[in-house]
Amino acid sequence: MKAIIVFGMFLPGLALATDDEAAVRHVVQAFYMAFDEGFVKPVDFATDDWYHINPFGGIDRGIEATLKTVREVHTTFLKGVTDTPEDIAIRFASGDVAVATVTSTMSPYTGPDGVKKGPQKQVRTFIVVKRGERWLIMQDHNTTVASPPA
Repeated sequence: MKAIIVFGMFLPGLALATDDEAAVRHVVQAFYMAFDEGFVKPVDFATDDWYHINPFGGIDRGIEATLKTVREVHTTFLKGVTDTPEDIAIRFASGDVAVATVTSTMSPYTGPDGVKKGPQKQVRTFIVVKRGERWLIMQDHNTTVASPPA
């Protein structure tokens, strides 16, 4: 009888963890949908203090600064570029903080330096926090995966 009670006590927690993982995954996927669309729509997947680090080392602090930058690059050299997630690994640091590591492939583009790139492998790390009942991206850092030497 005790085994049944103990087993039953773990099921609600398991369901909650599964729901949280799905919610974090949904937020990360919303980011990639916005990326593919050029960040033209209102953003409801990030915190007001979103901290964004791009693969060139640029840093934006706050949602307004981040959106200004990503919208600018998506109207210039990243116009029409897509970034397709291949794997989304989610780990929970606590009940209200998750880290999502995403490997993806970005479609070809010509960089601001005039050099043609792509398709390129990317790895992006997101810190996703639970604020109230919602999971939101608080920080992301994107890195281009270097090709192995020939």
